[in-house]
Amino acid sequence: MSITTIKEKIKTIVEQRKFLEELLEQPNLGALRLDTIQALEELNELIEELDSTFPQ
Repeated sequence: MSITTIKEKIKTIVEQRKFLEELLEQPNLGALRLDTIQALEELNELIEELDSTFPQ
């Protein structure tokens, strides 16, 4: 896999993060709120690791 492909995949992951942020704004999440928060935290960690491994 080339560096360009990897950077494109990272960009896709970052864009999908926005979906989780929008989901958190929904008032009727109930128990899914905790799962969404956890997913967002884990995604943030992944993005940080990817950025340090493959600087833009």
